[in-house]
Amino acid sequence: MAVARTWAVAVVGIGGTAVEVEADLGAQLPRFSIIGLADRALAEAEDRVRQAAANAGVSLPARRLTVNLAPADLPKHGTGFDLAVALAALAAGGVVDAARIDRVVHIGELGLDGRVRSVPGVLPACIAARDAGFTTVVVPADNVDEARLAADDLQVLPVSTLREAVLGCADDDQRARLEAQPVPALGARWAPRRSGDASRPHPTSVVRSDFADVHDQDDAIRAAQIAAAGAHHLSMVGSPGTGKSMIAERLAGIMPRLDDHSARELSCIRSIAGEGALTALERTPPFVAPHHTASTVALLGGGSGRIRPGAVTLACHGVLFLDEVSEMSRHTLNALRQPIETGEVRIHRASGNVTFPARFQLTLASNPCPCGFAGTGERECTCSPDALRRYRSRLAGPIMDRIDVRVRVAAPRRTRPGSQATTARLAEAVDRARRRAVERAGKPNAALSRAELGTASLAIPPSARRHLDQAWDRGILSMRGYDRVRRVAWTIADLEDRDRPGADDVDQALYFRRGEA
Repeated sequence: MAVARTWAVAVVGIGGTAVEVEADLGAQLPRFSIIGLADRALAEAEDRVRQAAANAGVSLPARRLTVNLAPADLPKHGTGFDLAVALAALAAGGVVDAARIDRVVHIGELGLDGRVRSVPGVLPACIAARDAGFTTVVVPADNVDEARLAADDLQVLPVSTLREAVLGCADDDQRARLEAQPVPALGARWAPRRSGDASRPHPTSVVRSDFADVHDQDDAIRAAQIAAAGAHHLSMVGSPGTGKSMIAERLAGIMPRLDDHSARELSCIRSIAGEGALTALERTPPFVAPHHTASTVALLGGGSGRIRPGAVTLACHGVLFLDEVSEMSRHTLNALRQPIETGEVRIHRASGNVTFPARFQLTLASNPCPCGFAGTGERECTCSPDALRRYRSRLAGPIMDRIDVRVRVAAPRRTRPGSQATTARLAEAVDRARRRAVERAGKPNAALSRAELGTASLAIPPSARRHLDQAWDRGILSMRGYDRVRRVAWTIADLEDRDRPGADDVDQALYFRRGEA
């Protein structure tokens, strides 16, 4: 046969593009070449495919074999093209029926012994295949549960070996010839447990502790509840050991569970990050806490080869917690401004451009000064005025202007009992408030635009916003800050089951806006 075709998917960001895999056998000297902007891992498929085919009892012909990946100007990355390359090559050699693979997408990496290994990005690849009009996808057996999350109307066929895949697309005569050829039996597979294996705790899924463990921090707990209910950004400032990290770690536990769209998007992110095969859509908001020495690339994503998601994307629809934020690079913090505003991060490299979702809830924690005790009254601050100024200047004004809820976290008193606000009770109130907001405007309060806040249904009466207007007139608030206080006021009203914010709700929102002062 002159040319045989099948299909694979090139994953870009959390989406994908269908790639036509063409194989042609020529009469020249034996050679195997892959063309079409393949990266190093994909180019090495030549050796993997040839040896896997030989060990599967379906050796490739000793002729010139050219495999083209179209569109040729689209960069292709990774080993997930191996199975498609192998089947296209075997169809060109007449080993399998070319008509049976012509409209089928094949995803999987080949081992030298013929096994089909799991690959990252199967869920977004299957979604892209369905969107491109394909109805059948062949995937590694280890990825079959993940692939079936893409759509109910997509036929997913799992394969464990290349020989199994070949037998599935061969006609009767070809199958009879293949079954007559004995091949070495594959022993039981052993593989080391990877850091992202599904049997281990997910790196962004912490064990949810209870807010009842937090002592004497009523203001901070109220701030966390408001932030969770309205999807607002949160900042906590306090001396070491006051419970800032405890509160942040519990914040995701009171956030509403993800809807179908958000759960699918988060699952696609985890799939491309290579954090183990998925078995169900992830509906728990993630909690991601990078170290304060993390680079800009680690935070936003990137890389010299394949562009990978960073912490802001891994925290999508959940909490991005930056502890000791005043110790972070100012350049790195300023890089968060665009993702905070747009809900996505755009990465530009010479090899291509990628856009990742980044709709996270930013939570900051810091000390008031380098020694940690300025203005706390717990002990004397030993920092010089210059050191204090430099420390506080690292949190740039534009970043703090985007923080809706700010709170001072004082040292708890030993005689005070634990909080009476348990995680279950807080989560119930948050869920009820979020539902009210979505029913009213179709989105959380933090996502309301200035134009929407000015409509009749969302306008706050002048009598209720008197103190807010005074703060703006005195230059205490920027226009962005003014709008953010109004959004928080709506969240407080939702938590209190009120139809419209009153003066107390606006004053409380203004208090938390200036909570660090």
